[in-house]
Amino acid sequence: MIRLEARGHAAAGWVYGAPVLAVGLTLVFGAALFAALGFDPLEALGVFFLSPLNSAYGIAELAVKATPLALCAVGLAIGFRGNVWNIGAEGQLVMGAVAGGGVALALYDVDGWFVLPLMMVAGMLGGMAWGAIPAFLKTRFHTSEILVSLMLTYVAALALSWLVHGPWRDPEGFNFPESRLFHDAATLPILWEGTRLHLGAAFALAAVVGAWFVVARTFIGFQVKVLGMTPQAGGYAGFSQKWVVWLAFMVSGGLAGLSGIVEVAGPIGQLQPTVSPGYGFTAIIVAFLGRLHPVGILLAALLMALSYLGGEAVQIGLGLPLAVTGVFQGMLLFFLLACDILIRYRVRLGGKRRREVPS
Repeated sequence: MIRLEARGHAAAGWVYGAPVLAVGLTLVFGAALFAALGFDPLEALGVFFLSPLNSAYGIAELAVKATPLALCAVGLAIGFRGNVWNIGAEGQLVMGAVAGGGVALALYDVDGWFVLPLMMVAGMLGGMAWGAIPAFLKTRFHTSEILVSLMLTYVAALALSWLVHGPWRDPEGFNFPESRLFHDAATLPILWEGTRLHLGAAFALAAVVGAWFVVARTFIGFQVKVLGMTPQAGGYAGFSQKWVVWLAFMVSGGLAGLSGIVEVAGPIGQLQPTVSPGYGFTAIIVAFLGRLHPVGILLAALLMALSYLGGEAVQIGLGLPLAVTGVFQGMLLFFLLACDILIRYRVRLGGKRRREVPS
């Protein structure tokens, strides 16, 4: 019989070393996977992890992919610290893209400096509005924010699909389901000439710094931490759990919405039926891989961004399907969860010992 026995205290070194161990195990089993598919393991891992970074353009693409991941994950981490489980960042990202993209299309003929700021604000408000739905239902009717936020993701995707197939479809786009290309005033400026690295990367860095300051240096961050660790103590101190729920969804929804408009105003340049390959869901892995710490999240976002680029590299170089990206991300999540369990519990073999009753 196998059972788990709780440890008295998890060592701090193992808590922060678990992500490193999870990455190492992912590399080992990833190599085994490539070998089983008939490829040289070291060569395949080199194609996956190293070839995307062998040029300035590849390094810039890493930052482009990491930007929406970091924005979404930073917002989610604040909620997770307070035991508020927003699983719908993908839907909030989509609605941010819709709201900001709607502004770009409405001001299509306007060439002014204020267009882009209006799009950013609209994108954040769109994400916050979508996050307000599970927050209201949670605080008013005690519904599960996990289920509500997750289900709203599919509603957002269908709303975007309807818009680009219908009223927002480009009249000169040969019937393709996509909006007009945004005007130059509605696109993010490029930071590195010859690449696609745009101003959104600066937004992500600002979000990381801002989140670190809020979590580590403000009373708000203290309230979130206390209510997340010991809700009873937080309630005794007068902290409001409902307030934390609203705070978590507004922050995470706003940052997810910002990441959505950053995507469509940056690399994509228009609204399409799909504006994200799953950044909102991958951001959940990023948040936990980074141990809910803003700096750790930034590093984890870069790693997960590399998995997207690596999947494209092995698709081109080795002829493997793009699904290998999801396989590596799934293995990383599995090993991270396994390491977390073994940090907090020890495996015991055999049944419980019976106490001997003295005769």
